[in-house]
Amino acid sequence: MPKHLSKNNRLLVVSDTGMVQKNGKMYAFGPVVKELQEMLKLFETITWIGFNRSDQLKNASYIEISSKNIKTIALSRVGGKSVVDKMNIIASYPKMWSIIHLEIKKHQFIHSRAPSNPAYITMLLSKKYPSKQFWFKYAGNWIEKTSFFYDLQRKKLKKLASNCTITVNGTWENQPSNIVAFENPCLTLAEREEGLKTTNAKNYKKPFTFCFVGRLDELKGMQLILNSFGSLKSLEKVEQIHFIGDGPKKEFYELKCKQLGLPVTFHGFINRQEVFKIYKQSHFIVLPSKSEGFPKVIAEAMNYGCIPIVSDVSCIGQYINTMNGYIINPLTTGRLAELINLVINETENDLKKKAMQCQLDTAHFTYDHYTNRIQNDIFELIDKT
Repeated sequence: MPKHLSKNNRLLVVSDTGMVQKNGKMYAFGPVVKELQEMLKLFETITWIGFNRSDQLKNASYIEISSKNIKTIALSRVGGKSVVDKMNIIASYPKMWSIIHLEIKKHQFIHSRAPSNPAYITMLLSKKYPSKQFWFKYAGNWIEKTSFFYDLQRKKLKKLASNCTITVNGTWENQPSNIVAFENPCLTLAEREEGLKTTNAKNYKKPFTFCFVGRLDELKGMQLILNSFGSLKSLEKVEQIHFIGDGPKKEFYELKCKQLGLPVTFHGFINRQEVFKIYKQSHFIVLPSKSEGFPKVIAEAMNYGCIPIVSDVSCIGQYINTMNGYIINPLTTGRLAELINLVINETENDLKKKAMQCQLDTAHFTYDHYTNRIQNDIFELIDKT
């Protein structure tokens, strides 16, 4: 372990991740909880700033923050698209600024998760503390134009001082030395072993099972999926389509599936182990998103032998190719329908080869690899700049 990253160090995490108190215990979005618990291998304590999401009490993807070494600070949630929402965000900045600033003063190591309003405040404050070490993780699309505020944060990150390391999804030309490609962790070593056994045993004979994991909306490609499957001449080679997630248009999509006669199951929010059970049953994961970083669900599904059929946005094409999956380009109903027709007519042998390559390619998405990168590439890199 680098000498400046001793076990006595304390880490501050600034994010807009949802957290909620339930029965006297604190719960938060599961994937982030898992990451921070792994980071306790490197830090004595973690102070975690997030958003109070009392509306998520029944969200099965939230898990208990069981470690006493993770202290939480829940900011009042802000966000929305209306003019009133925007005004409320601006009005909330002084209080958020004060809380975040106070915690930055107490910590030498600061990790902020962008794009978010708390992360933007942390970017602005980082200039005041050149001796402190900041790590900004940008989870969105790093290269393509998105919303005004997301673009603003990307521009700000590119101009931050040398005491800041920025980790992004993928590798791009002319990146400064403090902007580093970084895989998001989602698998334990035990899950890797389980995934290999599952993939070895999985049968890639017709009919096939497909799955989708994410927010049920247009941006994530829900309508594209329904239109594409609905355009098939026959569904005899399609056993089941699983939709995992939720969204305001869920009932609309359920009705649309019924009208199209699609063999679907809508699961809503379910816990991680239930999601993995569906991966084990499925042959393909379909994610025709219009905007992404690199979704963890792609790596999770690949680990269990789910072959990805995904859009060519951000860095996804740097990980998915003809050896381990299918890229939807152009991102249209017609192209996705062509690919679905292609995969359901592939030979069992060809699909098995792709699935085995998928399993092999997920080795960099383990938590052990993640903590090694933090120890050797993130804070050490900051120390050298």
